[in-house]
Amino acid sequence: AKSLQLDPETVQVLNVFPELFHCSGFAVFGSATKGGKLYHGRVLDYMTTIGLQDAATTFVVRPDGYFSFANVGYAGFVGSVSGMNAEKISLGEMGGRGEGQWDGAPMATLMRRALEECDTLAEVQQLWTDSPRTCEYYYVFADGETNEAVGVAATPQSIEFIRSGQGHAQLGAGIADSVVLSAGSRLEELRRRVTEKHGQIDTELAQWLMSRPVAMSSNLHNVLFVPQDGLLYVANASHTKPAAEMPYVRVDLYGLLKQAGTPVSDSTAGR
Repeated sequence: AKSLQLDPETVQVLNVFPELFHCSGFAVFGSATKGGKLYHGRVLDYMTTIGLQDAATTFVVRPDGYFSFANVGYAGFVGSVSGMNAEKISLGEMGGRGEGQWDGAPMATLMRRALEECDTLAEVQQLWTDSPRTCEYYYVFADGETNEAVGVAATPQSIEFIRSGQGHAQLGAGIADSVVLSAGSRLEELRRRVTEKHGQIDTELAQWLMSRPVAMSSNLHNVLFVPQDGLLYVANASHTKPAAEMPYVRVDLYGLLKQAGTPVSDSTAGR
């Protein structure tokens, strides 16, 4: 706020703004993909009419004493809604209900902490279990090192972890080596696509999984994480097209860290 000469309260409100986001996400790997590689997609659906895309920024962050990570977000926003760290952990969220239940750590703060502090799925799950939570959120967490992913249903009062292939009352029957989260007709279409292309999914097909109508007309950004390779593919909305209809930009986290003078071996010392 100081450097931008903005009111501190305004900046604080902007950083809890994602408490109102609604999204879709998936992780596919093993028998679901070509070669077994893990692909983790997240669709951020939020209004594109207020111009947030004008501040779209992908950060590569190297915090002292913590893990380096890529954060797909917005200028002035210090939390995370989509990210992957150098330990091959990738995170994406999907909003549910519970607006107004804000007596806890904001979702975007927990996401940032996980990127900085966690190098296994177990550590990410423990962070969410132990932390006071807000609203109702669903997440997909993935680990490119172990080729695992987990879905999460979390409220301030409860938390549930949904394993790949596991059925759920709100998400439908399980799909082998897949975690699929969305709602309504978007969930139905995403499940149909994953089932139809099961065993064939690669980078191109994983991006297709996030195309319309899985992505809403208000689709602000899409990210495809390939954590095993340290790669992410990012698309941001324009003023006339949702992110799903914009080109993806390939971001090489390990390559950028090397350019910045951070050897990958140092960034991934925990592995």
